Amino acid sequence: QVQLVESGGGLVQAGGSLRLSCAASGRTFSKNSMAWFRQAPGKEREFVAAIIWSSGSTGYADSVKGRFIISRDNAKNTVHLQMNSLKPEDTAVYYCAARSVATIARTSAPYNYWGQGTQVTVSS
Repeated sequence: QVQLVESGGGLVQAGGSLRLSCAASGRTFSKNSMAWFRQAPGKEREFVAAIIWSSGSTGYADSVKGRFIISRDNAKNTVHLQMNSLKPEDTAVYYCAARSVATIARTSAPYNYWGQGTQVTVSS
């Protein structure tokens, strides 16, 4: 099992920044790739960004490319999502996810482990 705990959500004005963190514990070999997804009220969960733990290779949704940066801290078993130039449409619950396969997956089904989510609200 892998346990994922997100932190860093909150309320920010449009144009501002937030950094989300996801701390992984447990069977850490099962976190060969990790990702962030988000879900706004009344909408399906959508892919935001992912990272391959060993290589650091990343992938982003078109809607966040150039504004968000995903990174990992090997020493702390933590993945970060730096969110800049935030827009009201970025408002959602953000979820961290992990899986044992070291490739970028842009749908939620391949991910075995999920955090509890953290709320991000961007005011206009």
